[in-house]
Amino acid sequence: MKILLLGGTGAMGKHLTEILLEEDNQVFVTTRSKRPPLHPHLTYLQGNAKEESFIAETLQLGPWDAIVDFMIYNTQEFQNHYKALLSATNHYLFLSSSRVYAESNLPIQEDSPRLIDQSTDEKFLRTDEYSLTKARQENLLQSSEKQNWTIIRPYITYSEERLQLGTLEKEIWLYRALHGRSILFTEEIGSKLTTLSYGRDVALGIKSIIGQTKVFGKAIHIVQPKAITWQEALQLYIQLLSNHLGETPAVKFVDLKTFLTLQHSPYQVLYDRKYHRIFSTKRIDQYIDTNLFTSPLNGLASCLKYFFEHPNFSTINWFAQARIDKICKERTPLKEIPTTKDRVLYLCVRYLPLIAIHHLWSFTTHLKRIIKS
Repeated sequence: MKILLLGGTGAMGKHLTEILLEEDNQVFVTTRSKRPPLHPHLTYLQGNAKEESFIAETLQLGPWDAIVDFMIYNTQEFQNHYKALLSATNHYLFLSSSRVYAESNLPIQEDSPRLIDQSTDEKFLRTDEYSLTKARQENLLQSSEKQNWTIIRPYITYSEERLQLGTLEKEIWLYRALHGRSILFTEEIGSKLTTLSYGRDVALGIKSIIGQTKVFGKAIHIVQPKAITWQEALQLYIQLLSNHLGETPAVKFVDLKTFLTLQHSPYQVLYDRKYHRIFSTKRIDQYIDTNLFTSPLNGLASCLKYFFEHPNFSTINWFAQARIDKICKERTPLKEIPTTKDRVLYLCVRYLPLIAIHHLWSFTTHLKRIIKS
């Protein structure tokens, strides 16, 4: 088959590329950066898959047996593209998210209520929060004349490159632990059941449904069937860190209100991580046995051990680091912070009152708008 992966260089996309090439498919992957082809049947297409001219040129390289879309669009961008995408392929697979669901009876089914349909929080509904954006894009597909699409709803995926603790990326919680500072968490998330799936397992699930006409016009979960609590994940992280460091990292538990001061937006916590998240896998189990997926604790342990051997952090969130330092009464040496801009941000957030930070944030945001206009 001739398959196009839009934005397919992330954790899931890399695994899917490898899996598809094992079966001698022709795989084309869009990427913003120049990459050397590593396989005779792999072609990288350099450009921005959100730009109409680039996506038009790319689609003309078809016809495509399948398009797997990993891109994160705003609703207008998706509205501009989706009809062309549906017309250019036999099967369009859209990566949505299981964050779209409202708090529901467990296990969550593909037809369980979504936040966009059930929420009464008008302020939330006016935002472009991720769960709402994905739901609005689902609506466009569901109202389309063409039905050659499948909505894929993974949930939280982890990999050797990405390990989360609630809403905290490894660049927050793991960075702190490896630098001898406290991990911050809240029991209001820790007590919740969650579904954590290894990226390669999700990629295997995607591959299993490509070209399957029975999933046309449907949404489908591709997730690990076994749930654990966030507290269990934290305990595993602490155990492995203790073995690696030779000492047990400190953990400070705070109330939810304090924890939310780390977030630019509260909605990922309030309308997702505060809920129990267990999903039915009956639909995907018709194509792949999810009971063979990597168990959460084994998979997390394997990925964290790999990270210890091959440490690689993305951009560090110095706002969050400063907030946690303030809450825990700890300090990050300024020489550890790479840029003057980040040092100033750290000092302001670490030492100014929270209300002053909000005023400063509002002022700088307003100033940026004036400069742009």
